[in-house]
Amino acid sequence: MPDHDSIRPFRWAGDSLILLDQRRLPEEVSEICCTSAAKVAEAIAQMVVRGAPAIGIAGAYGAALAWREAGGDSGQRERLLAQLRAARPTAVNLAWALDRIAALGDVDAGRVEAEANAIAEEDLAANQRMGELGAAYIDAGSGVLTHCNTGSLATGGYGTALGVIRSAWSGGLVARVYADETRPWMQGSRLTAWELLRDGIPVTLLADSAAPLLMRDGAISWVIVGADRITANGDVANKIGTYGLAIAARHHGVRFMVVAPSSTVDMALACGDEIPVEHRDPEELLAIGGKRLAAQGADAWNPVFDVTPAELVDVLVTERGVVEKPSTATMAKLFGGQP
Repeated sequence: MPDHDSIRPFRWAGDSLILLDQRRLPEEVSEICCTSAAKVAEAIAQMVVRGAPAIGIAGAYGAALAWREAGGDSGQRERLLAQLRAARPTAVNLAWALDRIAALGDVDAGRVEAEANAIAEEDLAANQRMGELGAAYIDAGSGVLTHCNTGSLATGGYGTALGVIRSAWSGGLVARVYADETRPWMQGSRLTAWELLRDGIPVTLLADSAAPLLMRDGAISWVIVGADRITANGDVANKIGTYGLAIAARHHGVRFMVVAPSSTVDMALACGDEIPVEHRDPEELLAIGGKRLAAQGADAWNPVFDVTPAELVDVLVTERGVVEKPSTATMAKLFGGQP
């Protein structure tokens, strides 16, 4: 493995998908064994596995299990694929991976397993390529801020935004990595910090609301984030809080980079207004670790994603190439129609 890259969120065991349970990190490193497509769908919905690319890969392996379960029953296969598809609606990688599997047609389970393996391997290679492309934009001595978790835990390995940070760190370009805690699931403090420290990269955590002050003080020159869906005009759906970071970055003259594989690009959607935004259980905001913190009787609004307009994005990095100042025209130049 390359430097600073030792973690994988899943293992395919031939007849089951073994998932690192990211809900338990960092206190406990444990795994869940999924022996059916329904178990994989449940694991995706319950955020055992999370991050758009990793969700897509898990879905592909879930499809391999669906083929084993259904045998020659195409109707059963379709029902299991629909269950997988519904597990997380915003992350386009899941639908992309399942569409790729479905396009194989009436093949045996071994062929589906091979395709799932290919999806995982291609994602890792894409992440390593994006790491190189994105790092080329970072000047030596830079401070960078990231949001949520976009590393090996969220992908087939290496990571998207964290892949750029890994590459830049290995090249001696990054002086300090900052990570938002990322409420309400705390992916920054639980996952990004754990992953970076495990791979030998120091990290400084901050409350999500502290980021604009960090920018004002000149501590960072880049905000680097991932994406769950990118539309034809370059609008970006990502973890809730990304939009506010982009606004603050533009105000303070900090550059904003989005890093995502081409499978995250949805050229069928014209703009971010068309992206379905997932809302989750209000209890995720009202309690932490099962302990209620909010006043009894309080309600909560819990969108999981927000949409950052393309005009706030300086650089979009994909394995196909880099789009500077994304727009309908610049996106079409690289991606044409549906990728």
